Parts: sequence; structure tokens; C-alpha cells
Amino acid sequence: MRKSVFLRVSVSPWWILKRHSDVTGFVLAGGKSSRMGTDKALLSLNGISLLQQTKAILQEVCKNVFILGSRQLYGAYGECYEDLYANCGPLGGIHAALLNSSTPYSLVTAVDTPFVSAEFFSYMIDRAIKASATVTAPRIGGVVQPACAVFSRAFLPIAEAALKSGKYKVEPTFPPQRTLLISEAELAPFAPAAEMFENLNTPEDFERARKRLSG
Repeated sequence: MRKSVFLRVSVSPWWILKRHSDVTGFVLAGGKSSRMGTDKALLSLNGISLLQQTKAILQEVCKNVFILGSRQLYGAYGECYEDLYANCGPLGGIHAALLNSSTPYSLVTAVDTPFVSAEFFSYMIDRAIKASATVTAPRIGGVVQPACAVFSRAFLPIAEAALKSGKYKVEPTFPPQRTLLISEAELAPFAPAAEMFENLNTPEDFERARKRLSG
């Protein structure tokens, strides 16, 4: 049994999980983890690190999966790509992903949202491809989740221009006419949005997630 199923939430069987050969997966593992007090990518839930769990889930929907982060820290867990523009937050990681992706689309997701299901990733990928969107991301309570999104190659020059100009916030770079936002209504068949996108930023968040998994 694959270890990734330990984090599987209950999902509707209406969506068929499939692997996409034209999408590369990337785990966004960088970040200072300052509120957690330790590198959260390496924290263990049910005996496996958040990094390994997220990578395993992405491998269910993408043929190739890589890590965005330090080779020194994460090289033992798979091939890593480091930011060309260092210390620029998630946008630097997204840029690194697109710079090194060999497929038309790339799925980038943060390491600290372990309850996002492979089924939802597969659904979001299908929506992105059918819409030919430059960016596809979920929106919850009016807030876009830019660190869980599908990007086409067309986003690479947009990200690079923003980084060169010192604009590091991700969402403002999304092209309005070419961005597809996944609504909460679309998320509902997979899991409640608030539960699926629960971020683990603090020790209290992590303890809550541990208790959630244990019962």
C-alpha cells in the first residue's frame, strides 16, 4: 500500500484519477518555516515526511515530479531545482519550475498542505488543459491559492519580468483574461475547502493535523 494514502481524505468516486504525461509536478519545499521553528518539509506525519507525502501524491497524477528547494537539504528525496532568483518567495520557486519543466503545463503545490487529494489535482489539471489557461488555481472564501496551481509555459516570462522588477507577490502576476479560478462549489465533491487547504505553519497547526489523522 502506498504511504500517500495515509493523507487521503474522503472523495467522491465521480472523478477518475489519471496520470497526465503533459504535466510535470513540483513540490514547493523552500521557505524559512520561521513560525514552525523547524523545517516543516521534513516533519513526519504517520511516519513519513511532508515532503515525501506531497511528492507521492503528485506522482499519482504526474509522470515526473521534482522538488523546488535546496539540493543540500532535499537531494536525498529526489531531483531538486533551486531558485534562480533567491529569497523571492514562492514566485521564485514557480519560476524555477517553469524554467526546468519539459512539459506544456506544470503543477506546483506547497509542501505544507498535505490534505489536498490526488483526485483534485487531476481535476484541476484537466480544467487547465481544456481551458488552455495560463494559470489555474483554486479560490476559497475569495482568496486565491497561488501555491497550489497549474501553470502553462506562457507564465514563465510573466514570472521572470515580475522577479526582475522586484515584484514578488504571486497573485498580482496572474493575467486576468488567461487565469482560471476553481470555485468552492467545484471543490465540494472532493472535500470541504477549508479542510483540504489547511496549512501547517505553526506547531499548533501540525498538532491539529496529527490529531485529525489519528481519529
